[in-house]
Amino acid sequence: MLNALLRALIQTIDLLLSLYVWLIIARAIISWVNPNPYHPVVRFLYRTTEPVLRIVRRVIPPIYGLDLSPVAVIFLIYLIRELLLYIRFNLY
Repeated sequence: MLNALLRALIQTIDLLLSLYVWLIIARAIISWVNPNPYHPVVRFLYRTTEPVLRIVRRVIPPIYGLDLSPVAVIFLIYLIRELLLYIRFNLY
């Protein structure tokens, strides 16, 4: 019973991390076109991704005007997902 609950929790976290990756990708694409900052979708994307990206920007500042924080966050998310999948498949 506990294993099934733990597997379900890991799958839910994995799904949420996947959705967050897509939010970061959408924000990066929108940033290329000078969006209207008052549009509800743009505001939602900025509110959901900026807290994490801001932390990474403190560690990795923009290089020659290129913001690499979305790439770094996506890389970290994939590392976390791989760790979760490893834990999930090694449960008895």
